[in-house]
Amino acid sequence: MSTVSSPAQPPATRRSLDPSRLAQLDARLARFVDSGLLPGWQIAISQHGELTHFSSYGRRDVESDLPVADDTIFRLYSMTKPITAVAALRLWERGEFLLNEPVAKYLPAFAHQKVWRSGTSTKPELEPVTETMRIWHLFAHMSGLTYGFANAHPVDGLYRQAGLEWGVPAGLDLAGVCDLIASLPLLFQPGTAWNYGMSTDVLGMVVEAIAGRPFADVVQDEVLDPLGMDDTSWFAPDEKVDRLAALYTPSPADGTAVRLDAFGDAAKKPPAASLGGGGLVGTTSDYVRFANMLAGRGALDGTRILAPSTVDYMATNHLPGNVDLEAVARPFFSETTYDGVGFGLGVSVVIDPAAAKVPYSRGEFGWGGAASTTFWVDPELDMTVVFMTQLLPSDSHPIRPLLRSLVKAALVD
Repeated sequence: MSTVSSPAQPPATRRSLDPSRLAQLDARLARFVDSGLLPGWQIAISQHGELTHFSSYGRRDVESDLPVADDTIFRLYSMTKPITAVAALRLWERGEFLLNEPVAKYLPAFAHQKVWRSGTSTKPELEPVTETMRIWHLFAHMSGLTYGFANAHPVDGLYRQAGLEWGVPAGLDLAGVCDLIASLPLLFQPGTAWNYGMSTDVLGMVVEAIAGRPFADVVQDEVLDPLGMDDTSWFAPDEKVDRLAALYTPSPADGTAVRLDAFGDAAKKPPAASLGGGGLVGTTSDYVRFANMLAGRGALDGTRILAPSTVDYMATNHLPGNVDLEAVARPFFSETTYDGVGFGLGVSVVIDPAAAKVPYSRGEFGWGGAASTTFWVDPELDMTVVFMTQLLPSDSHPIRPLLRSLVKAALVD
């Protein structure tokens, strides 16, 4: 039996981080806290598989004067999505499904959807689906699904009316949530545009249907346990809740961070539905292990999660015609433009750093969460960056593009 090796990757550029410039990075981020815009933050930078910078500043709970600690637990929100994608790709590697298969093969309710044509959220005009929704559309957010909180289209309003805004209707499990999503119209014919929405939540239900066991168990068995992500879970249990950072949002008056317990306390109890698009909580150190596994092209500390070729394929732009998000994306909230940035299987991927006007590396991939968290993997520099804080929403301040500039400026030859 012959074997086929993955295509060789170009050698990473070996550059070191200047301690004085890292101090500048920390000092600039500290200004967000000192001015009251952020409660606190934590950043971890790894190079060549080794942690080279780890720093914290501010408070995980301002009101109780509790500092951000090495073991602080953060709400990951949409940084759950890449973890879901990896869990799904584990099944794909075993031949359990094909990326081009119809979603309805595994979730029959999606065989009967309609597509928005015109009208209002109270009187929509719909048309039949002519483009089959496929599993890869869920990975790449080209399914036609949306988020209720987007508030950019009448279909978003239909999601809100159905109870799908910053959460899901009480009592619904993952199957019930997906049946509800399937009853709502699509924003567009699948595969014809990009829209940030509940695609990864539906992907989680596809995983559950294929695996024949709860989606949360699949994530635990396929990703969290093998990587030793011991503090990552779907909620903070009683014995760890004191480590959970409080959630904040900008004050309408002056932008300073104010506590948002009404929303943040959801992370303290088990969810009725474990959603693939958001819901995990975890530590910076845990997420560093996940990011470094991706940087290691699927392996970490002798444990292989994915084949190298699978990680390469995951971090390939899957937008038709190799265009960027600005060419095909419907309006969505962001603190930066997406010129020069495409989308792969569960992660964004940089295809043209100059177009972005942000100092990305070509081929850099990652994603962020609604509470202003973010991570990226830079294959060119063999580097990962994980940044944690707890300020909702993520477009409150231009933290992510600023982080890129600060990290790149700290690299010297």
